[in-house]
Amino acid sequence: MPLFQLFLVAVIQGLTEFLPVSSSGHLILLPGLTGLQDQGQLIDVAVHVGTLGAVILYFWTDVRAGLVGLLQLLLGRTDTPGARLALGLIVATIPVILCGAMLHFTGLSDAMRSVTVIGWTMLIFGIVLYWADQTGGDSKTAKHWTVRDALAMGLWQAVSLIPGTSRSGITITGARRLGYGRGDAARLSMLMSIPTIMASGILLGAEVALDANTSAMRDGAIAAALAFVSALLALTLMMRLLRSISFTPYVIYRIVLGIALLVYAYGGSAPQVAG
Repeated sequence: MPLFQLFLVAVIQGLTEFLPVSSSGHLILLPGLTGLQDQGQLIDVAVHVGTLGAVILYFWTDVRAGLVGLLQLLLGRTDTPGARLALGLIVATIPVILCGAMLHFTGLSDAMRSVTVIGWTMLIFGIVLYWADQTGGDSKTAKHWTVRDALAMGLWQAVSLIPGTSRSGITITGARRLGYGRGDAARLSMLMSIPTIMASGILLGAEVALDANTSAMRDGAIAAALAFVSALLALTLMMRLLRSISFTPYVIYRIVLGIALLVYAYGGSAPQVAG
């Protein structure tokens, strides 16, 4: 694959994975709107690995606490912050794994990969994010995360399997409706991405690993490194900006892009994007 396209895919994935604007939607649109060849599953897995590395590094203190908590859970303990975090992440991940497997093996995930679907989800869930952000409370912090809230956010996360919804956007929406402040909503959303990205990477990686050659593995390594850098920059910028601004700039971007895509789609020139 040309280096320019690897760079484009990796940077788009890295910048949009943790911003509430839908990385999957942007990656699906890239070949459909530019005429470039589809990057394929191996590159998709590689850029997800890169973004996974970025979120683990940025939230390493929480990740370490969760790993220790996981061991404590295995020993039957649920009375520590780490154990509660680990339990919450497990519960929050179950809905998206079950729904994702169903959509993947039935082929429904490919059926939704269209400009029209992405246009509507960009627009609708952008408005929903604005509503939740403006009306949500600030009474809870990440330390208040309960199993019930984790399950609720996990159900919101399952909706992100519809292209264009945005995993981070929909989980932040759910967290704001539950009463979590902006920073804590984003923090929980990012932590929830870790097991979700891992599960997705394992599912897709198992399918492409046997067919990968040296050239493909090299392309994957380059894409992963570029995605790691761009994701770390985007994540750092968003978490800092949330101290002083709301999610409104991302909402405006989503609405503008959604309307543009719908105009394009209903103009008769937007066939379904190939998977």
